Amino acid sequence: MQDIFISTLPAHIDGWSEAFPDSIVITGLENLNTHSTFSFNNSDAVVFWLHMNEDRQQWLANTIATILSTYKLAKIVVLANRPNHAESLHALSLGAMGYAHAYSAPDVLNEIKTVISHGGLWLGQALLQRLIETSVKLTGNQPEYVDQLLEKLTNREKEVALEAAKGLSNKEIARILNITERTVKAHLAATFERLGAKDRLQLALMLNKHQRLG
Repeated sequence: MQDIFISTLPAHIDGWSEAFPDSIVITGLENLNTHSTFSFNNSDAVVFWLHMNEDRQQWLANTIATILSTYKLAKIVVLANRPNHAESLHALSLGAMGYAHAYSAPDVLNEIKTVISHGGLWLGQALLQRLIETSVKLTGNQPEYVDQLLEKLTNREKEVALEAAKGLSNKEIARILNITERTVKAHLAATFERLGAKDRLQLALMLNKHQRLG
């Protein structure tokens, strides 16, 4: 899956190029077909990373609408210099699948791509926790259903899943369970596959009976 960064900057931010060495930076969609080192057609899988500067709300709406109407398999992530909840919700409502800080570390960018490539959403930690708190108040799974899900997991996967369902980050889970972040990621990947969850928000909604009791 190819990566295209749309930004007013003349070149990559270091984290972008480190995460995706073969990606390109363009100032607008009108420059895409004229880029000499990059070519694809409308049916290719591609991730558009839209770099938000201040006062670009209308640009964001127009760009997302154009991408979604033109590129069938496109995924969109919005990168913000100053992330905020209102903008993240606005971006998701427009059709973006991810929202993150523009200066996120390369490993975070790669994790974002993995999540959205599998159909999940990527949100900032604070927004994720807020959505989980709101959503679990509106839904209620039967205890028997949740217990059946947890029976599909190993003991350690269950521990990691329940902490992730509270909205905790991988780093926080690693500290609580005294394991490495790499191990947390591995357990979460296995959990998503076993339970058919696309992302952490869906996992939280599936396990919300334990979430409310926690």
